[in-house]
Amino acid sequence: MANLKKIFAVACVGTAIPNLDLFSINIALPKIAAEFKDVPLEDLSWVLNGYAIAYAALLVFFGRLAEGYRRDRSFILGVGIFTLAAAASATASNVWELVAYRVLAAAGAALMTPTSIGLILATFPPERRGAAVRNWAGIGGLAAALGPVLGGALVSIDWRWVFVANATLGGSSILIGWRHLPNVPGHNVKRPSLLAAFLVTTGIAALIFAIVKINAWGWHSPQVISSMAISLVLLGLFCLHSLKSPNPLVDPALFRIRPYSGAALAMIPYSVSFGAMLFSVAVWGQSAWGWSALQAGLAIIPGPLMVPLTSSLLTGRLIERGGAVYPVTLGTALIMMGFGIWASFIGTEPNTALIVMGMTCNGIGVGLIFPALMGTATQALPPDAFATGSGAINMLRQASIAIGVAMFVAIVGSPASLQARLEAFQFGWWLLAAVTSLTLLPTFKFLNSRKS
Repeated sequence: MANLKKIFAVACVGTAIPNLDLFSINIALPKIAAEFKDVPLEDLSWVLNGYAIAYAALLVFFGRLAEGYRRDRSFILGVGIFTLAAAASATASNVWELVAYRVLAAAGAALMTPTSIGLILATFPPERRGAAVRNWAGIGGLAAALGPVLGGALVSIDWRWVFVANATLGGSSILIGWRHLPNVPGHNVKRPSLLAAFLVTTGIAALIFAIVKINAWGWHSPQVISSMAISLVLLGLFCLHSLKSPNPLVDPALFRIRPYSGAALAMIPYSVSFGAMLFSVAVWGQSAWGWSALQAGLAIIPGPLMVPLTSSLLTGRLIERGGAVYPVTLGTALIMMGFGIWASFIGTEPNTALIVMGMTCNGIGVGLIFPALMGTATQALPPDAFATGSGAINMLRQASIAIGVAMFVAIVGSPASLQARLEAFQFGWWLLAAVTSLTLLPTFKFLNSRKS
């Protein structure tokens, strides 16, 4: 029991550090923009999107690669890469240098996340894996709750301290993990395909690039159309490679597992809305209402704080009653309600209560949906696909988060007046509510049973 607790505590670093990093960076963006001479929002968004694209693209590749090696050592290596990148980010002299360091940090996160959940799945008995994964996801929510406040406090000194804090936490985690993690051997699996990794990476990057540039170039511009076309071709070739290759990056057989495929499909619309949610609130509060970074962080915290509370107190009980469909349906309704509150009632005058109400609804919704989907998906995986399967669903999640941020940036643009900005944000929030509702389609199709 004690050993499992230690393993779980260390493995949770794989979800805690990336979430703490992401949610603190959201808060820091306006300060970063100010220091780098007010870079456009579409350029600034690449601090998030560059990370998300690299993270999404490398999750499965590193997950597959790590299957053949000791998972404890692979995990520590991932934390080490992330730590070095965080330290380098604190020294960035311009936005594109920062983006480059963020891509390196994403590589570290892409190695530590699937290996962290792989450690849990390999060491916990089958009857305890579902609860362990839900708690792992809940810890990620707790880290997300601390991120805005920590980020806001550190940004009030200097935004670079956000990255110093991440590097310090990463370094401490390496020392603890080296001492307490057991030897978890890998499996005899083939090396992942570099061609497939290239196709999925460049395909996702081209798609995000096109979405981000829609405002600057227009929907019908040759650049946007060509980027979309390149994305479709590359992602199509990736799918074809996965179907035809004897060594696919993502084994299509995984998606024949009904609970896994249902959870993966439901994760896409949920993650699109999730990606845009915190980005939109952080940008609105600081750019329209003149909030400080700390004020924005304190207003946001109720949402992420509800994630671990909901996951530990409610999600598991609902799953026991009727499978994943119960928490996912309720969570979807609550997230839609949160967006509806913002779209209907937020105005040009500051109103913290409305942000808190919407964030609370969103936080409870995330605490119901994300642990349920991750638990359902990973429980259905065979032992030799723990890291790969969890990497694949996290790839879909991160790519969708990047699309959500890019989509919101494209919607908002650079309005000339505060009223025009408000109307753009209201439209974006209504659209996100509609996107969130799509989570229910695969949920009722694939997960509507106790067996799932």
